[in-house]
Amino acid sequence: MTTPTPPPGCPAHQSQSAGFPLYSEEFATDPADVYARLRATHGPLAPVELYPGATATLAISYQAALDVLRSPETFSKDARRWRGLADGRVAPDNPTVPMMAYRPNCLFSDGDTHDRLRGAVVDSLERVDPNALRGYVERSADRLIDHFAGRGEADLVADYARTLPLLVFNELFGSPSHFGDRLVHGMSGIFDGVDAERANAELTSTMLELVALKRARPGADVTSWLMAHPAALSDEEMLHHLVLLMGAGTEPQLNLISNTLRLLLSDDRFAGDLAGGSLPVEDALDEVLWTDPPMANYAVHFPVRDVDLAGVRLAEGEPVVVSFAAANTDPALAGTSRTGNRAHLAWSAGPHACPAQGPARLIASVAVEKLLDRLPDVELAVKPDELTWRPGPFHRALTALPVRFPPTTAATPSTPSTPSAPSAPSAPSAPSTATTPNADAPTADAPTAGMAAGSTAPRPLPAEPTAAGSAPDHTSGDRPWNPTAAPTGSTLPEPISTPRPDGSTRTGRWPRWNSLVAWLRGR
Repeated sequence: MTTPTPPPGCPAHQSQSAGFPLYSEEFATDPADVYARLRATHGPLAPVELYPGATATLAISYQAALDVLRSPETFSKDARRWRGLADGRVAPDNPTVPMMAYRPNCLFSDGDTHDRLRGAVVDSLERVDPNALRGYVERSADRLIDHFAGRGEADLVADYARTLPLLVFNELFGSPSHFGDRLVHGMSGIFDGVDAERANAELTSTMLELVALKRARPGADVTSWLMAHPAALSDEEMLHHLVLLMGAGTEPQLNLISNTLRLLLSDDRFAGDLAGGSLPVEDALDEVLWTDPPMANYAVHFPVRDVDLAGVRLAEGEPVVVSFAAANTDPALAGTSRTGNRAHLAWSAGPHACPAQGPARLIASVAVEKLLDRLPDVELAVKPDELTWRPGPFHRALTALPVRFPPTTAATPSTPSTPSAPSAPSAPSAPSTATTPNADAPTADAPTAGMAAGSTAPRPLPAEPTAAGSAPDHTSGDRPWNPTAAPTGSTLPEPISTPRPDGSTRTGRWPRWNSLVAWLRGR
């Protein structure tokens, strides 16, 4: 009898050595269907192929994910344990390597080393004043919206969500604005897995320049605070913490903003007016963090010995990847209310939970609300099912988010006549001697990495208004990020369901009536 040919990508017919290809278009198009088939075939843990030649076990149940995340004595974050990379089964230029290989930062460390490094990150981030951060995000959002408000159409990925996190990163970390394109190209290449080795080299080179600049000219920014922290980070540790914070603060932030806007523009639950009981922006953020988290799969761990988990034998040193998206949508959680529920795993859990949850959520909330306030009649320019997603095993990222709206006027002061010129909201660039990387640190002479196939290149950064009183003078390093609260401990508690913070002042979807617009803008 002839054996029937299995359908392409069928998890039941994937070899145990390879597993389902998470880099495929099929996965990017409908990850929920793939997770459901993997559950039906394999249970809580499933074999997957992250990129050709790089295999892993994917934790797709909520309980299995928590067991991995909260058991550092069994599941290590130290990627030097990665057997496949050590024995040559995974090539050094495999696209997984920039995302998963060891770096001397808090993400890839355990025990006392992790506590020291994470403490420096947490303490530095807690010096950021959320009120000042909110104000800067609002001003930056206005500048970006001004550049497309008069056109009546925009791609909210390329024109807005991709650039806004970069502006915030430049401001918070004292990064010169001319680093912008290099940072975006490098990070996009790593996440998309397209020429990732070259993209990683570009990102490393740029961050080394930032470290050298801040060693020579420290300021009131997160980079300088990390350097001055009692943890005494070396230049190599500084470099890889900046790569970590850049990665966490730009690409996932882009996805959180754009995925939330997509939900608001396409889901009937968020339609209607203020009096109709529609769900607010904060609830939309919760929904995205539960069902479409910006980092769908990550939190790579390595068993310190052969171990049994959920009936599956996991070999020492073979990567276990946590699927935040699959765990959050585990059928075992069916019936759990998501409104105001923060027990999702989008920020991870355990000792390596995201230390920047508050700022990340604030930036996304302000970005979404500002856009809907400025463009209250915005709507999708295509059908929701015509939107496409960038392939990749780790992120959940839209290729584009085309919208249309009635053209409107700029809300901020007029900008210089050459808006394509980069602005300088951060510390000025260092002298030529300060931008030379440390001779003992890893360097790369790679040219700028190209954007990944299918991704949209960022628009040039708009120039910041320079009229008197319109922008602070940063030449002295005196930025408005001074805190009032003392730093807290470096390990976050386990996730629980908590009330929503007062991050959103909106109680319904953006209005379509002038009286409601007036009410919102007068809040």
